Amino acid sequence: MSGIVIIGAGHAGGSAAGFLRQYGFAGHITLVGAEPYLPYQRPPLSKAWLKGEASLDDLYLRGDTFYADQTIDAHVNTQAVSIDRAGKTVTLLGGITLSYDHLIIATGSKAHPFPVPGADRVPHHLLRTLDDAEALKNALQPGHKIGLIGAGYVGLEVAASARHLGCEVTVFERESRILSRVASRALSHFFTEMHMGRGVGIFTEAQITELSLGDGDRKVVHLADGRTHEFDLLLVGIGALANDDLAQAAGIECANGIMVDAEARTSDPDIFAIGDVTSRTLPVYDGRFRLESVPNALEQAKQAAAAITGYKPPVVETPWFWSDQYEFKLQIAGLLRPDCRAIVRGDPASGAFSVFHIDAAGRLMTAECVSKPADFMAAKLLIAKGVALDDAIADPDVSLKPYLQK
Repeated sequence: MSGIVIIGAGHAGGSAAGFLRQYGFAGHITLVGAEPYLPYQRPPLSKAWLKGEASLDDLYLRGDTFYADQTIDAHVNTQAVSIDRAGKTVTLLGGITLSYDHLIIATGSKAHPFPVPGADRVPHHLLRTLDDAEALKNALQPGHKIGLIGAGYVGLEVAASARHLGCEVTVFERESRILSRVASRALSHFFTEMHMGRGVGIFTEAQITELSLGDGDRKVVHLADGRTHEFDLLLVGIGALANDDLAQAAGIECANGIMVDAEARTSDPDIFAIGDVTSRTLPVYDGRFRLESVPNALEQAKQAAAAITGYKPPVVETPWFWSDQYEFKLQIAGLLRPDCRAIVRGDPASGAFSVFHIDAAGRLMTAECVSKPADFMAAKLLIAKGVALDDAIADPDVSLKPYLQK
């Protein structure tokens, strides 16, 4: 029986199955997931799950009867091992073969390898899946010393959760500042001060040369300057790579992810790709981008479902992201560009401010908003409209509404 096969049962894949039914697709849908769980939300893994504030039911995208009610055949705890584009089949581990009319690849991303001597011998945690999060949760005991390698958003969220649980936390970042690849200097400075003020140790320009085991199964981090630090557990979070091996093996065009068009269609017209695994173009911004975010997963799930069913395509959104750390909510609209000028709107010391990034024509390209939801909502619209701003917006009392009306 042919129909639609979705490889990957994460946020993107699970959402695509739901949108296909919502948009009127009545044929057979098969959802294939490598994990032993139905599609669930990943953002809470570094926050509510670690702190014991979420249950499995809270994580699930849909109730466990949804897939049966919608006649979606969900294969969990298995994985696709090959795609035969000529025969339009997918082979699963164990030899089961699924036929498709359309295929959606939603295989997400995988942890970036940590190429340091000893990393293959010293036990350390990753945080990609629910099982990863559960193992980390069980290890975060009050008084334990936690070493976090990599100061991206997920690592800093774990740092906040671990401090909440009474752990001692040290963060190592090889660059000169935390969040160096994804945030402005002003935002990096704010989160550095915020974490250090809550007792987190932060080492920047930290060149880790080796991991080793110490007494009592302690994990030892060796730095290039000769210093060593011992921990009860280590978490490595140095970024992620597109999980596009299956697509590459099938001859689908890839470059830092599976290349897709505005309909989430790949170089094979019968195959779509959505979510973290894709490389896509965006309005306003030049080039191709691989976005790791729930909004991107949902948007591309809608694009693919609409293209397959003939449903009205979704309006392309300004890309956006968020991170919750302690009592602060960071919301980011747009993508950082090196040619922009930063305007700080409000006082970071107050804990509520925004950083607006303006290009040479005065257009807003990016907004980093800390506990400023109104700024964030306005910024998404301003970026999409290409409205020119001026330095008056540095005053947080200056309304953004007049700019939206231009």
